[in-house]
Amino acid sequence: MKPVVQISLDLTDIDEALQTAAMALRAGVDWLEAGTPLLLAEGLHGVRRLRKAFPEIPIVADLKTMDGGYLEAEMMAKAGATHVVVMARAHAETIKMVVKAGADFGIQVMGDNLGCPDMIAGAKLLEDLGCDYVIHHIGYDERRGIAAMGQRMPSPLDELREVVEAVSVPVQAVGGLSLEQAIQCPAYGAPMVVLGAPLTIDAEAFTTADGDLEHSLRLICNKIHSYGNVQ
Repeated sequence: MKPVVQISLDLTDIDEALQTAAMALRAGVDWLEAGTPLLLAEGLHGVRRLRKAFPEIPIVADLKTMDGGYLEAEMMAKAGATHVVVMARAHAETIKMVVKAGADFGIQVMGDNLGCPDMIAGAKLLEDLGCDYVIHHIGYDERRGIAAMGQRMPSPLDELREVVEAVSVPVQAVGGLSLEQAIQCPAYGAPMVVLGAPLTIDAEAFTTADGDLEHSLRLICNKIHSYGNVQ
């Protein structure tokens, strides 16, 4: 597939999220993500506001579903989400129920391998259970905790090539990537590039980052879109 640029709206205020989304789309971003902080703060109302403002744009609801998979996916689909996220560490039946809801309501499922003891096996499991995409994810708390102990902070790039080779569905790498690393993801075979904290969102305050963000995003999008088809 051609590279896709997704912005993670890890914000807690819907008005700021809408402003950031509009700016990102002007800059060339393809998909919007209702990040987990936004869903916690605004819930279904936040997704509905995004859908009303941007009727033709794919919207990922980063639910990180662990249980009640069918209902959560159904609710987000009816609110206007086109993609939902389920965790590999959830029970297999939960993942299956999210996939079933995806088929029933015409949305796609992104499976997240965050916290898997074997990240590659977690990615394979998600594909085997019917997920349309794999998110290869090193978590915020994990990264910060390891760094606080004076150890090297893990990166999703550490095993990204292995994850890409292990599955046939598109892969997205998430978790503490620098701008340069995010732009490199298609070169690893991962066509779906997510931009969020700390790239475009302040990772401490969960507010939009300072600076000429639109100009920077435009340059980033142009670079990522310049890659040919990936996988």
